[in-house]
Amino acid sequence: MALDRRSLLGAAAALPALGGLPYRGARAQAAPVKVGVLNDQSGLYRDISGPTSTACVRQAVQDLGSLGFNVEVVAADHQNKPDVGANVARQWFDRDGVDIIVDVPTSSVALAVAQVAKEKNKVFIPTTAATADLTGPSCNANTIHWAYDTYMLAKSTGGAMVKAGGDSWFFLTADYAFGHALERDTTAFVKAQGGTVLGAVRTPFPGTTDFSSFLVQAQASRAKVIGLANAGGDTINCVKQAAEFGITRRGVKLAALLMFLNDVHGMGLQTAQGLVCTETFYWDLNDRTRAFTNRVKPHLAGNMPSMGHAGAYSGVLHYLKAAKAMGAAAAKADGAAAVAQMKRMPTDDDCFGPGSIRADGRKLCPAYLFEVKKPEESKAAWDYYKLLQTTPADQAFRPIAEGGCPLVHS
Repeated sequence: MALDRRSLLGAAAALPALGGLPYRGARAQAAPVKVGVLNDQSGLYRDISGPTSTACVRQAVQDLGSLGFNVEVVAADHQNKPDVGANVARQWFDRDGVDIIVDVPTSSVALAVAQVAKEKNKVFIPTTAATADLTGPSCNANTIHWAYDTYMLAKSTGGAMVKAGGDSWFFLTADYAFGHALERDTTAFVKAQGGTVLGAVRTPFPGTTDFSSFLVQAQASRAKVIGLANAGGDTINCVKQAAEFGITRRGVKLAALLMFLNDVHGMGLQTAQGLVCTETFYWDLNDRTRAFTNRVKPHLAGNMPSMGHAGAYSGVLHYLKAAKAMGAAAAKADGAAAVAQMKRMPTDDDCFGPGSIRADGRKLCPAYLFEVKKPEESKAAWDYYKLLQTTPADQAFRPIAEGGCPLVHS
């Protein structure tokens, strides 16, 4: 089941390694603030969410030190299924005292959990879900979308590909909410810049590791760019199989519209070199990102943080600051009030630096367009990216007036 005795004991066993979490404040008798990390612990999104997100959340609690209230962290696997995710959320909120859910890759799951959080008046911070609808038609007063979204990815990666001459596209699209949103948003940018979309094919999610027939269809379209509207293991398999078929050697470009550092690691630089992608966090970006990475790295079992993991750290850090400012009891009693407090406070942490949260629940931060290094350019483990361009925070995401969020009044 989503949260059983084994998972609780496993979570408790990991606490001493991070300095005695949960924090035991002076008011030990008060109910703790409880953070639930809900994500893919065993499937194709495990490396870009999974245990690394949980470790980053625990790091946030440790970094804040004395808060005056206890904090507990629990984790569960939603199996990339909306019904499972929604059921875990209800159980956590109704029975287990969870106050905030974070992470939640798979946009269809995130959309379901957002509705449960609204219904139960709790806090939801999706950091690995991508659909921009979370701050558009599906926005609500209990949700803040952290780290990235499909609009930002389409603008940064898709826009750069068109400007570089990739003016005809064919999409391989994961057949669920995320893939559809990413294809939709990228199509809009391609057409706005004079490009054309020659076709698209929907690929089963989850359910396939063989993308050969889909790649053959894409190649037959004679598009200059094959847009990969997928993520995690699906992206890795597409890029590897495209290389095996020699597609990129024939002049066709691959646009990995959502790719993480962990995906590059899974492909290897020999295969991934030259790909461009957008992330809002990179461990080697500056002194603050390196400092965060050095603190959390011993707890990651050989993985490294990417933007979704960094978002889990940053989002929980800011929530706990808000809970301290308004009082833990008040934050626990009213999730919408806690989110409103978070929006009033400027954000600042080692992962994203200073920032803010808009009325529609969009966390603003710069977007970085990276190119994957050639093997000979990499000087150390996980030294994979070189920075091509930066989109400022106020320009990276969809204008608030264009999202259709019911919280925004024109």
